[in-house]
Parts: sequence; structure tokens; C-alpha cells
Amino acid sequence: MHKCFGYVRVSSKDQNVERQLVAMEHLKIPEKNLYVEKISGKDFDRPEYKRLLRNIRRDDVLYVKSIDRLGRNYEDIIEQWRYITKEIGADIVVIDMPLLDTRKGKDLVGTLIADIVLQLLSFVAQSERESIRQRQAEGIAVAKARGVHFGRESLKIPKTFENVYWEWKRQEISAREASRRLNVDFKTFKKWCSQKEEM
Repeated sequence: MHKCFGYVRVSSKDQNVERQLVAMEHLKIPEKNLYVEKISGKDFDRPEYKRLLRNIRRDDVLYVKSIDRLGRNYEDIIEQWRYITKEIGADIVVIDMPLLDTRKGKDLVGTLIADIVLQLLSFVAQSERESIRQRQAEGIAVAKARGVHFGRESLKIPKTFENVYWEWKRQEISAREASRRLNVDFKTFKKWCSQKEEM
């Protein structure tokens, strides 16, 4: 008797898995056969996914809500798809894409159609991610050109720095003591010293 499994993934801890879990609940997938993780899909080095592969057997069925929940990298998705369907001999059903259901059309034509659709969707998903990265890079470049600064703002050097710096320079106090007096960490004090000495 085959078993049904569900794989649910979001990219970060603050994202919600509820929508995917509801879809799995409608399919009556037992809770013990649900593999849920909040981790990037950039590769398949994921604890829950690896656990799923250890438990899935020939003729079992793996459900995923959409192809990008399985992974983000075009070649890796196809490699994993082939591993699960050909080497393990299990089926995969992509809920949001009925054409990607390996239980149907096990003949040559059915397999060919599923393979074409899978490759097309994986390619589109990866192209969209690359396009998003490109737009982000362009946006950052434009913002920098306008003088927008990213990251934390640098601490302003206090007026008391000058006196503390010369005390440290004359070896009257240590760098740690100088940092404590200025209420900054050691690295910040050393950075300020370097900036002063470059002037």
C-alpha cells in the first residue's frame, strides 16, 4: 500500500506555511508524513527534505503546493524530480499545476509532456529570480548614485575623542581604557585612530 507525503517549505522563519498546510490537509495527508521547513530553496541540503528522501518508497506519492516550494535552482529541481520518480520510483504531484502529476500518463507521451512542463516552469522560476536580483542590483546602484547610504550609519566621533586619543598616543592609557571612556567598542576606537592618522 503506497503512502502519501507532503513537503512544505518557505524561505525564512517569518514566512507563513499555513496556505501550504491547508492544501495538504485537504488531501488528508497524515501529519507524520508532512515535512515542513523554513529554509532557503537555493539547494537541496535541507534537513527535512533529506529526511523525506530517506522515508519515501516506490509507488508512494509526494505532494508539493507549487514547483518553487520544491526548490529554486532549475537544474537541481530537475535532478531531484528524476531521482524521486525514476530512481526511487515514487510519484510527484504539484498541486497548483495539474499537468505535473506523474501518476497520470505513465506512457511515453505523458512522461514527455510532464518533463517539458517541468523544465519550462523551472526555467521560468529561475529566470524570474535572476530578474529580481538584477532589478535589486540596479535599484541599489541608482540609490548609491543619489547618495543613499546602506547599512548602519557610522557613529560620529565625539569632541572628547581628541583628548582621549592623545592620552592613548602618549601611552598614558590603554586602547581598552580609551574605548571605555568614549563609550564605544575597541574596534570603533581603533578605526577612529586610523582615520585621524590618515588626515
